[in-house]
Amino acid sequence: MLLVTGVMGRLLLKLGDLLAGEYKLQKGVKEDIESLKKEMGSIHIALKEVAEVPRDRLNAQFKKWADELRELSYDMEDVVDNFLVCVEGSDPAPNSNKLKWLMEKMTGYFTKANGRHQIANDIKALKKLAQEVAARRARCQVSGAVVNPPSRCKVDPRMLALYKDQQELVGIEAGRVELTKRLVLGGEDVSNQQLKIVSIVGPGGLGKTTLAKAVYDSLQAQYVHKAFVPVGQKPEVNKVLKDILLELRVRASDVATLDERQLVEKVREQLQNVRYFIVIDDIWDLESWGTIKCALLDNNRGSRVITTTRIHEVAANTGDVYKLEPLSHDLSKALFYKRLFGGEENCPDDLPSEVTKKFIQKCGGVPLAIIAIASLLVGKRVEDWSMVYTSIGFGYGDTRDIDDMRRILLFSYDDLPCYLRPCLLHLSIFPEDALIMKETLIWMWVAEGFVSEERGRGLFEIGDGYFSALVNRSLILPVEKKGKNVIYACRVHDMVLDTICWLAKEEKFVTIVDGNEKYSSSESSVRRLAIQTRDDEQQNHLANTSMPKLRSCYASSCHKSMMPPLSSFQVLRVLDMKNCIFLENCHLKHLGRLHQLRYLSLEHTDISELPKDIGDLKFLQTLDLSYCKIKGLPQSTSSLRKLKRLRMVGEPLRNVGIAVPNWIGNLTSLEELSLKMSGEFSTFVEELGKLTELRVLDCHLRGSLDDRSKKTFVGSVCKLKKIQILHLEGLYGWSELEADTYWAGYRPPRELRDLSISTKFSRLPAWINSSLLPNLSKLKMQAYPMEERDVVNLWGLPELRSLKELWIRPGGMEFPDGAFPKLRSCGIDAPFWFQPGSMRSLECITFGTGRYLNKKDAVIDVDFIGTLGNLPSLRCVFADMDCWGGARASDVEKMEAAVRQAIDNHPNRPTLRLSRRGGDPFWLFIFLYI
Repeated sequence: MLLVTGVMGRLLLKLGDLLAGEYKLQKGVKEDIESLKKEMGSIHIALKEVAEVPRDRLNAQFKKWADELRELSYDMEDVVDNFLVCVEGSDPAPNSNKLKWLMEKMTGYFTKANGRHQIANDIKALKKLAQEVAARRARCQVSGAVVNPPSRCKVDPRMLALYKDQQELVGIEAGRVELTKRLVLGGEDVSNQQLKIVSIVGPGGLGKTTLAKAVYDSLQAQYVHKAFVPVGQKPEVNKVLKDILLELRVRASDVATLDERQLVEKVREQLQNVRYFIVIDDIWDLESWGTIKCALLDNNRGSRVITTTRIHEVAANTGDVYKLEPLSHDLSKALFYKRLFGGEENCPDDLPSEVTKKFIQKCGGVPLAIIAIASLLVGKRVEDWSMVYTSIGFGYGDTRDIDDMRRILLFSYDDLPCYLRPCLLHLSIFPEDALIMKETLIWMWVAEGFVSEERGRGLFEIGDGYFSALVNRSLILPVEKKGKNVIYACRVHDMVLDTICWLAKEEKFVTIVDGNEKYSSSESSVRRLAIQTRDDEQQNHLANTSMPKLRSCYASSCHKSMMPPLSSFQVLRVLDMKNCIFLENCHLKHLGRLHQLRYLSLEHTDISELPKDIGDLKFLQTLDLSYCKIKGLPQSTSSLRKLKRLRMVGEPLRNVGIAVPNWIGNLTSLEELSLKMSGEFSTFVEELGKLTELRVLDCHLRGSLDDRSKKTFVGSVCKLKKIQILHLEGLYGWSELEADTYWAGYRPPRELRDLSISTKFSRLPAWINSSLLPNLSKLKMQAYPMEERDVVNLWGLPELRSLKELWIRPGGMEFPDGAFPKLRSCGIDAPFWFQPGSMRSLECITFGTGRYLNKKDAVIDVDFIGTLGNLPSLRCVFADMDCWGGARASDVEKMEAAVRQAIDNHPNRPTLRLSRRGGDPFWLFIFLYI
């Protein structure tokens, strides 16, 4: 019911805007709209009253009424939006050719007149339908309820700690030790050199993947090749084999066209003479495993494989079986209290122990269930826990654990406010085990209309709060960038996804076309379509199908022949064709007719040119052309005045950039701009200053700037008062004096949290300090050499988590107790000395030794390497031994031996990567940059 409430609320706002606007509606139309708005408003109140009632308490008649109402609301919204396209989106800009301009104005006048006439007819028809639907409302009476408004929400830090420290929290340490023993038992014995496969088996949500990942992380450094690859319930074996090859660093272009047999041979070829460790996660059938196993060569090198599965038969036919047991009562209680209060020691005195015990018992030791129910209780009064327990409706007697889990997840869904439910159901468009990019997801929500406007807050900021709320409720799992404390994506546990897909089908939210579900041409009223298969047989169902009511089409990674023709769409708002195979320019022929389009992604396709009528998409908000073959944007793109997100980035190693869009200043609604450009920039750098709504600027210039343009460029950046992420790459032609001078007057906004400038400064700019940058968490800036006062200034930044290119003075530097308390990733020059208590959160360090080793006639002392042992959180070390030909070989070997010994002595046994490329440190830089 809350889904219908959300659609209805959005419609009422649009009807109100239509009445308030100066649209010169035909006589009588305003009265009809007012009557319609009043009728729908009355229905909306009734819906809000029943929105809190569990679905199993609503009779079939009421559900049918709600379905009719949802469809009516969608139809009404389409009518209003089509009218707005006619009267707002068709007014052409004045042209230098006066006759042509007059003709366009006349065309626009008749278009608007037709639009007013059409809406008059449509409103009358919809008014009649609304009255018929309202007449049936009285048959469904439910008691009142109140819906709380959305509130600002940040990710609960306990959730991040929960997933970071999962080994301790869910009690898998014993399992990790046992599994490790089975894998490494035998030492260098001949029998131990044979391929060994261990299969972890257990129900969903028990932590099989978590255990496998813990073992993988602890052992992977001992193997040359390693890979962690998900399979899933409906696997495409070719994709699994390709994923293995990609993890083994094989280029995607080398495997794109290979068939199953060729992929098996390619994997065997890669594994032939190396010791490897591969995890195959979540196997559901023996047939898929049989093909995958053919690729896992037994090369007598001591290679190891872990598989996970829910099915005992699969495990028994895979290898040595390790049965994962549920958590004990004590461990379950520890996890429950950790999620609720941060630990048992923080529990309130009035905690109802009896109902707590019931909750834990019913969760059956399943970590996912424990986290889900604990998240549901966060923020609720302890005296209400008994009511929550009763409301969940746990089964009694012999009810299966999976039924109780479904009830927990459904109750978590029922507990969501109306603005979060469509966001959660929207996740059903993604296939199992998908890595879902956070920013992409939020902009999809915005385009779908799920994000409600609030005074003083941007749509992305509000959507970000929705994302955080779903994380806090344990309905999505956050994914962080390693060592950077930045959530950049999420995943959905397969049990949660199963429930979401079931709900989406029940609510007729989306039609999913996969290997099992076929699209029926009779379903002409489908509103959302997600194509999750490459099965060519689906062409017969989709290619020639008319979809006049389709609002969203998600066709990521499908074959272009499976895409319905663009001409069949009339009210499409979202079109995601990321990774569409064999997509060509001709397939975009009717793109300009999609006047309602808000979101368009052609990422990772072969599209090389956009149609000129792209400028007709007046309501477009997101245009993602990343990793395409496009070399320039048509002039008409400058007409996209509502565009909020434009991405045109490419591969890091390619020198190709798009032609400079000198009209970029016309896109004044832009909040995110990511461009890699080549050409002459004098106009562009001036236009950039007009984009005052920018939050994200990722700009890579492939060319040089003259002195005037450099000054203008900095001046334009100074005007971006809302910027939060600022990446300026390609500024290599600047002298230190120019960088120091032009940037001296910059005053960054306090919201800036990610700063990267590729030009080199003679010293750290004065504006990088804690008072001006209290939220800066990531910094990449070249300033050489950094003196002690500069470094002290840096560690004063209260939120700094990632720091690259810390080029300290030639004599080295000592970091005392308390230095950089939150820093998790750091790039630094040798030598350095870490005192106990310094950089206590540092997980990843990259250090270069070139400058130190190349000092002429200097005595090389490597004792400083031993101070790595004073970094208690260290997990990975990247050591760049490149010496550019100036260092003695004995010094390089001495340094390398010291690094290896420091790693061996460290209690965490960090992962080590060494680079000795003899003069080409660029490749290590590129690896770390990615």
